[in-house]
Amino acid sequence: MYTEKVMDHFKNPRNVGEIENASGVGTVGNAKCGDIMRIYLDIDENEIIQDVKFKTFGCGAAVATSSMATELVKGKTVQEALAVTNKAVMEALDGLPPVKVHCSLLAEEAIHAALWDYAEKNGIKIDGLEKPKNDISEHEEEEEY
Repeated sequence: MYTEKVMDHFKNPRNVGEIENASGVGTVGNAKCGDIMRIYLDIDENEIIQDVKFKTFGCGAAVATSSMATELVKGKTVQEALAVTNKAVMEALDGLPPVKVHCSLLAEEAIHAALWDYAEKNGIKIDGLEKPKNDISEHEEEEEY
């Protein structure tokens, strides 16, 4: 059912934890399945993500997508992190079962929420960044699996 990479990131998640005084923190959830994902970003003066951590309450796929999402944005610029999509997270994990695609959407939204928090704290606008959803289940009906 799950790929080897999904199982590896579930059993050995990368970047678990919190960052004190994080540059940006994003929390999103899915009311339908109960998953909650929080991503912490440490962004330097050149808008490079120096460190990223996550805490996720949810299924194995939610943990794996959180872990992979942190790997995909670490060391990247704010703009590069903004470009990380749920599809990129799924591809990096060699795929997810259709019923778990929403977990990759959570990861994408959590990154966006943390970037939004960073932008608000610093009074800046990040081109292409829209206000994130707190609950992705509101928009799940629009997604075709």
